[in-house]
Amino acid sequence: MMSVDIQAINAKVQEESQLVDRILSQMDRVIVGQRNMVERLLIGLLCSGHILLEGVPGLAKTLTVSTLAKLIQATFRRIQFTPDLLPADLTGTMIYQPQSGTFVAKRGPIFANLILADEVNRAPAKVQSALLESMQERQVTLGDQTYPLDDPFLVMATQNPIEQEGTYPLPEAQVDRFMLKVRVGYPSREEERAILERVACSRPADIAPVVGLEEIRRAREAVELVYMDEKIKDYIVSLVHASRAPTAVGLQELESLIEYGASPRATIFLARAARAHAFIRRRGYVTPDDVKAIGADVLRHRIIVSYEAEAEEIDADRVVEQLFAHVEVP
Repeated sequence: MMSVDIQAINAKVQEESQLVDRILSQMDRVIVGQRNMVERLLIGLLCSGHILLEGVPGLAKTLTVSTLAKLIQATFRRIQFTPDLLPADLTGTMIYQPQSGTFVAKRGPIFANLILADEVNRAPAKVQSALLESMQERQVTLGDQTYPLDDPFLVMATQNPIEQEGTYPLPEAQVDRFMLKVRVGYPSREEERAILERVACSRPADIAPVVGLEEIRRAREAVELVYMDEKIKDYIVSLVHASRAPTAVGLQELESLIEYGASPRATIFLARAARAHAFIRRRGYVTPDDVKAIGADVLRHRIIVSYEAEAEEIDADRVVEQLFAHVEVP
């Protein structure tokens, strides 16, 4: 009976995942390399999960997000975060109409399907809290009225890891709202040569929308159908629990290096992201490799390392590596 179900799910996934090919082929016309970042953005889109991209300037983070937005028949807004940004610049405000003597809501740029929050760590705390409500509750409060945001609603934020003046560290509560934190690295030598040819020596490619919102909704439904075995669920729970109690899996050396382990939100997002990863690979079932592939992106911003770890220059990525190396794979 189960094999029949898996076959039916596989067929559904094969049918609905065709949009992945269309998006990736168009992205390849504009973006050289960075396949990992593109796939993570797709996972966010398929799971309604917000994405935080971290990398030094010039790695095509903004270009990748804006290109993805152009490929989808959806509304897109780019918001440049600056130290003088106000919450009203994000959410909108109430405007007084003297003719009628009433206040009318003037909606801000947050009312769109895809939001690019560029250099999100440059805005002060009040702006971050306004963004937090939008991300978590998918609504905006203006005056005494609450307005629901569009569906899909996705925040794709970028931040520069290099310490500079005028940056504000994101509060842990907000960072936890991001489904994935993706580290964007430098291109390889061959990719950089291709970038030189494509960008410096020719005009950018023209691209048009290839996916509608209804297709994305159907794809999301197919992602939810992707089969996850009980052993895979136990594996995910074991990984998250090991981040809180590393001695339980024989990692006594991590006990003093972890200040706080991952929250239950990590368990939820790891399962969702693993399903979406399997979907992108055209599979109707999740394997441990799906969990491993996406694990660091889900966990790295949810594990807070101790001062001792920082003194030894051990970051959350190193801790996650140790967890995956020691937690038993089903």
